[in-house]
Amino acid sequence: MLTEAIQYAATSLVTPKQFRPFIRSSVSLWSRAGRCAKDWAAHEENCKAFIRETMAGMKQRRTCVVLGSGLLRDVPIDDLAAKFDTVVLVDLVHLASVRMRLKAKRFGNVRLISRDLSGFDDAVAAKIPEPLSFLRQVPYLDLVVSANILSQIGVGSKRRLEAENSPSRDEVLQRLVRAHLDGLKALPCKTALITDTAYRVTDRAGQVLEEADLFYGVPAPAAKRGWTWPVAPYGELSKEYQAVHDVIAL
Repeated sequence: MLTEAIQYAATSLVTPKQFRPFIRSSVSLWSRAGRCAKDWAAHEENCKAFIRETMAGMKQRRTCVVLGSGLLRDVPIDDLAAKFDTVVLVDLVHLASVRMRLKAKRFGNVRLISRDLSGFDDAVAAKIPEPLSFLRQVPYLDLVVSANILSQIGVGSKRRLEAENSPSRDEVLQRLVRAHLDGLKALPCKTALITDTAYRVTDRAGQVLEEADLFYGVPAPAAKRGWTWPVAPYGELSKEYQAVHDVIAL
């Protein structure tokens, strides 16, 4: 609890006011990642390997933007910083520990941007959300990586819509998923999308206790790679059940 409090306080000092409400969830994720490091290791390595694979055949490596850079546990930041002229990390919150790590590495070409990537306000207003339109203004953009952020957009938006008892919840969630997928598809550069598409909660006998589609009915695009990610292994939420997510990469 003490380390979480320190992380929260230190991050608050360097986070723009409008994004401070999201610090708590980022700290919680950081804490869980530490507890579940062994169970998350394969997923994190699969993510980094896919991003490296995407980079491998590129002729130009000027600017790379990572959407949902988060804890940088699933992003090969050393490779990106070494091979691109500029690397831009975009997320709601960049924890103090992440900033310290980057500073220690002395990455002079890595930039941090706090930004809402959801498009929530436009979607709720029945407008066509374009949360990735800012990427059109990024000069010399050669690679955009969406790193396990799409499902988080849906989960966070679902909570807000349920709290507001919105009758158009499903429609809004579908609109947000499509906006992210379409935004990536419209980019003139190389892209890499890594996202979980569904989850299920199972007990030790293998019985499915709960399951959900994290794309909310939107068809998932054809994937190049796929694997499972034990987001909440046995003992994290309960000794009797686990939560496993299906992940795709393309």
